[in-house]
Amino acid sequence: MQEAIRITEQGEIIASKYSNPELGRRNLEILAAATLEATLLQLDTAATPSQYLSAIDYLSAEAYRAYRCLVYETEGFDRFFRKSTAIGEIANLNIGSRPSSRTASERIEDLRAIPWVFSWSQCRLMLPAWYGFGSAVDAWLANRPDDGMAVLRAMYRDWPFFRMLLSNMDMVLAKSDLAIASRYAELVADHGLRERIFSRLRAEWHSAVSALLAIMEQNSLLESNPLLARSIRDRFPYLDPLNHMQIELLKRYRAGDRDEAVVTGIHLTINGLAAGLRNSG
Repeated sequence: MQEAIRITEQGEIIASKYSNPELGRRNLEILAAATLEATLLQLDTAATPSQYLSAIDYLSAEAYRAYRCLVYETEGFDRFFRKSTAIGEIANLNIGSRPSSRTASERIEDLRAIPWVFSWSQCRLMLPAWYGFGSAVDAWLANRPDDGMAVLRAMYRDWPFFRMLLSNMDMVLAKSDLAIASRYAELVADHGLRERIFSRLRAEWHSAVSALLAIMEQNSLLESNPLLARSIRDRFPYLDPLNHMQIELLKRYRAGDRDEAVVTGIHLTINGLAAGLRNSG
């Protein structure tokens, strides 16, 4: 049987990867090299220790519990989400191939995965990528006070799956910005709801960062990936103003200003942020 691989590229990064032959060839070489390395050089890899599998099952269950507690069991969270992100504008601007929801409903359960993630990336919170991780690690360490951290560090050192998981989280957390996210939260008129939910988001973000740095034994995010850290540092001075501009345009649009320039401006900021963040949905 002939093996095959199918790869999906995000639309907003196609131009940056394949806009000229040299770039395209380089990216295809990277894909081919990674595929060959993963399939040909890992044949003798030992089975994942059962201790690691038990640990990841525990972390997964705790993170899942914390995530669902916030998204589905917190009163008013759906209203917070709709007001503090650009989900409504994303759904109405016809930038996707399918409706943002599977049915004519505003329930989070009916929202498709891409607009869900896309909305949280636009407001620079990136919530689906990390929420629950800090709570899961805290629960693990409370359950295993003597050797819990040592086990997690060993998993990061020896298990490629866990190392890649934390590497991706490291990258996404580095692209998040609580200060900008707090400005989007101000779009929620209900002060009590805003403070009640955003304080939880802030606390979990700090918990996730603290846990990640402890396991990876880093002093700062992306310490082990200086090239990406430099890329983000160089890009964000151009992205941050787009966020602040988007917030002001959302205020005007939601106050009833349907001027074509306002709608176009929102559309342009959405596209600009997606292109600059390179992780949008």
